[in-house]
Amino acid sequence: MVTVRAFASGDELSLVDAWNRSMQGDPTTSAWFRDCVLLDPNFDPEGLRVAVAGGRVVGCAYAVRRLVPLAPGTDLEPDLGWIPFFFVVPEHRGGGLGRRLVGEAVAFLERTGRTKIDFSSYTPNYVLPGADSEHYPDGFRLLNGLGFTTLYSPVAMDRTLVGYVTPDEVHELRATRESEGYVVRRPSDGELPELIRFAAQVFNPDWGEAIRLHRNPERILIAKKDRIVGFALYAAYRGIPERFGPFGVDPGERGTGLGKILLHLTMTMMRAEGLHSSWFLWTGEASPAGRLYTKAGYEVTRRFHVMRRAS
Repeated sequence: MVTVRAFASGDELSLVDAWNRSMQGDPTTSAWFRDCVLLDPNFDPEGLRVAVAGGRVVGCAYAVRRLVPLAPGTDLEPDLGWIPFFFVVPEHRGGGLGRRLVGEAVAFLERTGRTKIDFSSYTPNYVLPGADSEHYPDGFRLLNGLGFTTLYSPVAMDRTLVGYVTPDEVHELRATRESEGYVVRRPSDGELPELIRFAAQVFNPDWGEAIRLHRNPERILIAKKDRIVGFALYAAYRGIPERFGPFGVDPGERGTGLGKILLHLTMTMMRAEGLHSSWFLWTGEASPAGRLYTKAGYEVTRRFHVMRRAS
């Protein structure tokens, strides 16, 4: 017999085990689950719906809404909720358990006044940018059947750093920009508040928080001319050294090649540390950033669908 209820203390070990049996392409750890779910200030155990059989978790769906702002100056996004992940172990599939779990997660968010529910784009603690229809086709079909529709489809990209050498044209482009008064270098401690504001205001509050919480500012580069106009970094998320980003250049400065300089010099820093690859989870394949990554040797490794259900 399977019981569906709210998460309770003691479920965590079998939940992580069930996750790794269900989502073999994206295994997790007890430490990640503790830090990014249980200790998330927005966590509400009523929103983590677990299916239990024989005293062990055999499936779950996680619903979360903001109880605290993402960053200073932002609101609680009161109409929006998220389902960052759901799964059912193989031997309990095919009987409607996944649909029941996701349905209860949706109902939890609707009871709290959320009129828009997104799958997976919850920041900062999402698992994947969206639904992966190739790795998890049944989950993708389930979301479609419950009224979720695709908003956009980002891609993940990877590039080997084995044998990477900074192209001569990047050195030449940097010299040209520096002759015009730009500098590209690591930020000083005193520049970090400006960098955080720039990233949060021009791009995304989550990017500003990623910089604020970065454990090693030596892994950050900025482009500056009187003010900061661009940045790139790595090891910002979960401290994973090979994870590149966030990365951005002021829209008014695009066309100067600053993005190309920042990208390649960051890869040079990564290679100097002995890292063998550079990867990230989220960009638009046809966006200016996506085209820049492709020219720099990055290749698409996964495709996702950010999905929304609106009531």
